[in-house]
Amino acid sequence: MVKDPFRKEFASDMRQPVEDLVRMYQENLFRAAFSVCRNQQDAEDVVQETFIRYMRSDWDFESEEHIKAWLLRTAINQAKNVVRSFWHRNRSGTDEFLEQTAFAKPEDRDLVQAVLALPEKYRVVLHLFYYEDESVSDIASLLKISESAVKNRLLRGRKMLKNMLKGG
Repeated sequence: MVKDPFRKEFASDMRQPVEDLVRMYQENLFRAAFSVCRNQQDAEDVVQETFIRYMRSDWDFESEEHIKAWLLRTAINQAKNVVRSFWHRNRSGTDEFLEQTAFAKPEDRDLVQAVLALPEKYRVVLHLFYYEDESVSDIASLLKISESAVKNRLLRGRKMLKNMLKGG
């Protein structure tokens, strides 16, 4: 086997079996996709497509964190494509999903509904920050925006949520 002299080699190049990644990240990717497309079936399709893209890719990842970031970025981008599609614009599945989901407290349902009612740019940033425990710098990198834009979206998103939940 001849090494490509132009390919950057990492001591920790890694690929993980897709079965392991499904087990570890399926729920995270579903929640991220659902926060963008707000439709259960579309979010499930996005997750499936994300893992298919991983299997077909020839990327060598530096670490498990790199794989997770790639999966999240791919799922979010794919979900955005779904939202822009003709089929998605002509239906909505948020209510159906919320009906099927069991919540520990009624306030949890109210919070999820409020988050899903936010504009996409705030919804995605809040999801990544609070549900995926991503840092501001990681979110900026994932979404290809500045850290100050992330902080601004977090601040505005929290204010919007507070107003929605107070009923004002």
